[in-house]
Amino acid sequence: MDSIKVNLGERSYPIYFGNESLKDFGKTYKSFFKSKKVIVVTNPTVGRLYSKVISDSLLKEGFEVNRIDVPDGEEYKTLTWASKLFDKLIAMKADRQTSLIALGGGVIGDLTGFVAATYLRGVPFVQVPTTLLAQVDSSVGGKTGVNHRKGKNLIGAFYQPKFVYIDVDTLKSLHKREMKAGLAEVIKYGVIRDPELFKYLEDNIDILTQNSKFKSQNSALLHIVKRSCAIKASVVEADEREAGNRAILNFGHTFGHAVEAVTKYKEYKHGEAVAIGMVYASELSHRAGVCNKSVVERVRNVIKKAGLPTEGPDFPRKRFLKAMEIDKKVVGGELRFVLVEGIGKVRIEKVDMSMLTH
Repeated sequence: MDSIKVNLGERSYPIYFGNESLKDFGKTYKSFFKSKKVIVVTNPTVGRLYSKVISDSLLKEGFEVNRIDVPDGEEYKTLTWASKLFDKLIAMKADRQTSLIALGGGVIGDLTGFVAATYLRGVPFVQVPTTLLAQVDSSVGGKTGVNHRKGKNLIGAFYQPKFVYIDVDTLKSLHKREMKAGLAEVIKYGVIRDPELFKYLEDNIDILTQNSKFKSQNSALLHIVKRSCAIKASVVEADEREAGNRAILNFGHTFGHAVEAVTKYKEYKHGEAVAIGMVYASELSHRAGVCNKSVVERVRNVIKKAGLPTEGPDFPRKRFLKAMEIDKKVVGGELRFVLVEGIGKVRIEKVDMSMLTH
């Protein structure tokens, strides 16, 4: 398998990339862990598809494998379900050497990581992301957390995995809507850091969204997943805990999180909300005189070409403003927005809330 390293001193870890490589997971896992007890956290859908191959590979290497299922959906990324996982870990007599494996998408990864960070003040965990969004974004960087009814990811911790294991073959089981949602985060990386990646997406978005042609997708998928992870790793290495420039990874997320909040996390996939947020942030950048109109159009066009939404739901603007007021990116009562100067270059600026009413 190919790999890259996230360099964070004693918290450094590799990200492995492969195709049809889940059957070899146990060998990689064995090189990191001695304790025999392993607990796989997944959801019923992903578990039905991939837990057996993961478990068999671990059993073959002499590990004792347990499984915990969490219902599928963003609405289960809560303290209530974190508490249920704590109960199950205690019942299984999980100790500080017991490792958790997050097998699934962003919800499973975020929830499992948060539980790993807080159970017994920290147990090791591994990310095995099975959605495009999780592979290119949420599995890398150590952000873990759960949602609060007042906002997304308001409760959480920075806690790095021991390693990330990506098999793009898992993407063939994704619904087309999930694939498109994941592409939103890849588009984000192009906008914030990589004009060549953005151009690649403009030229190849059709290949990436056609599940029926999966064999022709493999090289394209590996390319965008590796490049996205490399970009995120470089940003995280420079600012692990989002004290400064790591906030550029939130391009499109401020308004996107507000879209999710006002629709109670039920109407839009995370990537769909981020797509809407990226168009909004680009338009805001143009209104603020930060970029020209052609930048806005390129962002809007590639998002539209990916089959993602470009406009938010029809709610009163004050509802979005209220949701953004409690966003994690509010500092000293002022909201920081990631604004785009040009494809591949963004900056973080405080934005007067009055500008958001237009």
